Amino acid sequence: MRRSVLLPAAVAVIATAFTASCSSPGSSTAAGSKEVRVSLITSTSGPLASYGEQYLRGFEAGLDHATDGTGTVDGVKITLLKDDDGGDPAKGVSLAKQRIGQGVPIIAGSAASGVATQIAPVAAQNKTLYISGPAATDALTAANRYTFRSGRQTYQDVMTAKGILGDSPGKKVVVLAQDNAFGQANAAAVKSVLGTGGTTVTPVLAPPSATDLTPVASKVKAAGPDMVFVAWAGDTAQAMWSTLDQQGVLDAATVVTGLDSRASYPVFGKAREKVTLLAHYVPGAASTPEAEAMRAYFGKKKWEEDLFTPDGYNAAQMVVEAVRAGGADADTDAMVKALEGFTFSGVKGQNTVRAGDHALLQPTFQAKFTTAGEPEVSRTFPAEQVAPAEKKIG
Repeated sequence: MRRSVLLPAAVAVIATAFTASCSSPGSSTAAGSKEVRVSLITSTSGPLASYGEQYLRGFEAGLDHATDGTGTVDGVKITLLKDDDGGDPAKGVSLAKQRIGQGVPIIAGSAASGVATQIAPVAAQNKTLYISGPAATDALTAANRYTFRSGRQTYQDVMTAKGILGDSPGKKVVVLAQDNAFGQANAAAVKSVLGTGGTTVTPVLAPPSATDLTPVASKVKAAGPDMVFVAWAGDTAQAMWSTLDQQGVLDAATVVTGLDSRASYPVFGKAREKVTLLAHYVPGAASTPEAEAMRAYFGKKKWEEDLFTPDGYNAAQMVVEAVRAGGADADTDAMVKALEGFTFSGVKGQNTVRAGDHALLQPTFQAKFTTAGEPEVSRTFPAEQVAPAEKKIG
């Protein structure tokens, strides 16, 4: 199932405490050098498998660049252990517990919000560094002292939409979504961020099983919106875009949705040139040294960059910084301290780990499809413009 805009904001569930059985995460290799093991827990099967693959490829390229191709930091080898959570929270937690029990001091990954929010408390209980992946739920920010994120969060997506809408009072926004947890979460997020300063936000929620979407499109158009915020997932996406176009909605208002992975581009059909995209990342758009290094690495591998490759790249850079600070003993307190306030150049531009709540401040983009069907950036929003409100670590 492809998600068009935002991952739903999952509620963190407190997992059962688990005590690590290994007291010394750093270990000696056969050659006498030191290593720090990193568990990459993400989806390589299940509905978010493509997101996990993008993340892992980005991580590989980022580690190569951040270590000058050596895979080592100050003489400490970084050893990767890859685990598939399948998008299943119970499996993700089980894998995290297993790796912690083996003395692994760093866990990274998770494309699924439900997985990430359950690994986070396990990491905290065991003083294990956790750097989440593409999971977008706002619940990960300020979750605990040991949890960081390498990707964006829902709030940043909605703030991008706010930048596209502009500040003029009295505007009308309609959220078009399905009447399920995913759609309801998006409607609530848009209302909380955009529904201020005289802007009204009205949800139009369609039954998830609906195949005739004409009544829904008619209701959206009748509301006379200035902006339609579309959060849609599933097999009816192509029919939904076609119906909006046929009913004139795409010509009557600014219609905004999130850019998904490359595989989703054809879903828009003939409507694609009328849709405004809010984008976490647009492949090929950035020209930072890290973006150029990633493209060079991907070129050798014959890979294509995609929506979540920057998240993996960021995670690798953060792991390298953490290992540099924590050393072969993987001193968790030292690693946490090093990442708090860490500012670094990433694929998209400058990133900052906000010390107060571990939000990852980063630029986002407004984009559009070209006639060739590829997205291109029409506007970049600086990190400070789309920054989430600061929270207190619980």
